[in-house]
Amino acid sequence: MSHAFPTPLRAAVAATALLAACAAWPTGALAQKPQANGRPAVTPVRGSTPYATRDDAMQFADDVAKRRNLDREWVRATIGAARFLPNVPRLMLPGPVGTVKNWQTYRSRFIDPVRIAAGVRFWRANADTLARAEATYGVPPEIIVGIVGVETIYGRNMGNFRVIDALATLSFDFPQGHPRAAERVAFFRGELESFLSTESRTADDPLTPVGSYAGAMGMPQFMPSSIAKYAVDFDGDGRIDLVNNPVDVIGSVASYFKGFGWTPGMPSIYPVHFEEARLKKALLLAPDILPTFSADSFVAAGAVPEGEGLKHKGLLALIELQNGLDAPPTYVAGTRNFYVITRYNWSSYYAMSVLDLGQEVKAAMEQ
Repeated sequence: MSHAFPTPLRAAVAATALLAACAAWPTGALAQKPQANGRPAVTPVRGSTPYATRDDAMQFADDVAKRRNLDREWVRATIGAARFLPNVPRLMLPGPVGTVKNWQTYRSRFIDPVRIAAGVRFWRANADTLARAEATYGVPPEIIVGIVGVETIYGRNMGNFRVIDALATLSFDFPQGHPRAAERVAFFRGELESFLSTESRTADDPLTPVGSYAGAMGMPQFMPSSIAKYAVDFDGDGRIDLVNNPVDVIGSVASYFKGFGWTPGMPSIYPVHFEEARLKKALLLAPDILPTFSADSFVAAGAVPEGEGLKHKGLLALIELQNGLDAPPTYVAGTRNFYVITRYNWSSYYAMSVLDLGQEVKAAMEQ
């Protein structure tokens, strides 16, 4: 929800790699029972009514074939074989109004001994590749390890929905009760078109790929457009494999972050404390997670970055993480790099989980 959703999950998810529609949660599907070799045993979820019976779906197929110069009958047959997934539309609906977020509860879903231990194994098995990715793209190992761990527990949980079914369902049966239904429909139709374009250039069966209920695929849960833009053949074997090849996964995640403006060496967050006498919290929170304030203007508004944060040369955002009704929120100062992490999934809670998991794994590596 590259993922990577093309930014993600807001700027229309600029847009990814992640998923604007699921803003606060990673894009992987529910956990599956592993096989003896440790890989998940995937039984694809199959939909019901095929879209071959839908005039709007067939018209879309004709339009895609014309725009992309693809074989019309192949596109019609592929979309026509997609099936409606009845449970998927409701998964796109936002939570009830007034739902209180809880950072500690959210964090506990992704920072646990099992995931940390899996992260250590992943890092040790791929240390050379992680180092090469950092040298090539400037993205530290702990960021990549954090992303892959939060998204799929290092490939353990990559989803079991047929991608063609998920994308067709969200393209032609997106819930109209969603506050941004038109924008989301346009997004998923673009992803379906990107998926068809990519699949048309391979000898693979387009009905075979599986992923999340939003159509995100592989260990990093890239959406089709993110695969097209950012996925790389990092081991040089002539193909990109985000399902079974951690080398391509690592290179592709790093490529994704560089594509969205990752700055090597820049911290993602700084601790922050408030000077209540001049605190203008509403002003600082208004831009949400978009870095908007210089360090000086941050301080002038009553939020004081700690340590090197006072010397930060770029812009900052005040990040608020609610802790339910019984505890005060957690606050940090987010840099441009924090914002880049949210291009994967447009959620400050998600980005903090990625950072925390990466740091926990890094600390475990050093023990």
